[in-house]
Amino acid sequence: MSENVGIVIVSHSADVARGTALMVEQMVGREVPLGWCGGDPDGGLGTNVEAIIAAIDRAWSEKGVAILVDLGGAETNSEMAIEMLPEERRSRVVVCNAPVVEGAVMAATEAASGASLEVVQRTAEELTPV
Repeated sequence: MSENVGIVIVSHSADVARGTALMVEQMVGREVPLGWCGGDPDGGLGTNVEAIIAAIDRAWSEKGVAILVDLGGAETNSEMAIEMLPEERRSRVVVCNAPVVEGAVMAATEAASGASLEVVQRTAEELTPV
């Protein structure tokens, strides 16, 4: 079990999610638990609550999980996925209001330093344009 906050990337595109995850891994290595998902079950554009839950499980850390999303539907489905988690996990998963690629890289960089979930989220959200 990792001692760092986990990062999940949710995109409407499997290619965007996978590419962002690869970028994060290249930047911070494997010190941060990482999950990603993208696309609908038929391989088209979209998001899927079950896939998001599976990505959260892959990135799970007792310190929590920060989710980065690309568009509104990804955020909505991520919130639904959080609600479907066991009660003891829900409070340790947050959706960051941040650009998906930049936010994921910055959040993972912060997580790799051992930062708390709150600090990881705040760091990612500092990138949101005003």
